[in-house]
Amino acid sequence: MSRSRPMRRDRRAFGTVSRCHRPDRYGGTVTFADADLVREAQSGDACSLGLLLARHQADMRAVAMSILGHGPDAEDAVQEAVLIALRRIGDLRDPDALGPWLRAIVRNVCRMHLRATRAMPVEAVERLVLPREEPDPAELLERHVQRDWVWHALDELSPRLRLVAMLRYFTQVTAYEHIAEVCGIPVGTVRSRLSQARAKLSQALLATASLAHDDVAAQETRRRRQAEETLRAAGSGSFAEALTDLCSPAVEITTVKGETTPGFGWLLGAMNRDLEAGVQQRLGDLVVGRDVVIWENDLINPPDDPFHCPPTVVWVNFLHADRVRKIRLVHPRPAGNSAR
Repeated sequence: MSRSRPMRRDRRAFGTVSRCHRPDRYGGTVTFADADLVREAQSGDACSLGLLLARHQADMRAVAMSILGHGPDAEDAVQEAVLIALRRIGDLRDPDALGPWLRAIVRNVCRMHLRATRAMPVEAVERLVLPREEPDPAELLERHVQRDWVWHALDELSPRLRLVAMLRYFTQVTAYEHIAEVCGIPVGTVRSRLSQARAKLSQALLATASLAHDDVAAQETRRRRQAEETLRAAGSGSFAEALTDLCSPAVEITTVKGETTPGFGWLLGAMNRDLEAGVQQRLGDLVVGRDVVIWENDLINPPDDPFHCPPTVVWVNFLHADRVRKIRLVHPRPAGNSAR
């Protein structure tokens, strides 16, 4: 599960604009049908997808208001539905059914809101929309829309909103209590920031669909190589040197128990203890933001002690001047029989 796979680079902004509104021979423009734009969006055209979402937003809002009434809950439902549609456009089998599909997403989001007595993970909402065996929103997003467009929109958010959105929608750290731990804020503040992030992100996506965006693939390739080299160094006895290259001299580590220590001495000791117990870390997914890089590492336990560690550990690396200034470690899922 990786976001560093090669992307199609043939659909840049200047090309997508012409497909959304093509001039006719009389000086006007041709407005394409939904089905044509759906096919373009499914092949990676950000402008077509942005136009579709903008075109149907009024209908989506009407559905939300009919269920939740006028107010912020209805607007939140529309924004949540926009993000789900963004990730799931590749699953729409009938391009002519876009309108009913979008309205169904809104209805499901609204129903989940009415039924929920507590926050429900976004994956649960998505399963109601279009079930699949192993939901992977980030992979679908990469396959079916221009990733550069999405990460450009994320960068339009403030650092506080960007972090909660990255964790919630692009990592395994989706539980509100885990996001609260990483950010050092109450759960209620997580909910508030996610609501703001959804609103601003959906607005930014619609506003920037036809713009040229920075190429994030090169940045992700560099960060992935850096992460893999750091983890390999742990097994070869040069972990301290790798951490020195990766981190600021003033780095702080916050452990899975919430204890913060200066320097990377604790991390060295923890890694050495894991290696002595036969546990290895292998980089899985990687999420790169402007000032945060998130490693989702698989923990490979020894065969004779399969529950020594939880299955994954997430490194949330906070950057300053291109060096890691803070590392926050999180276990998004517990071990089978024991806690670390």
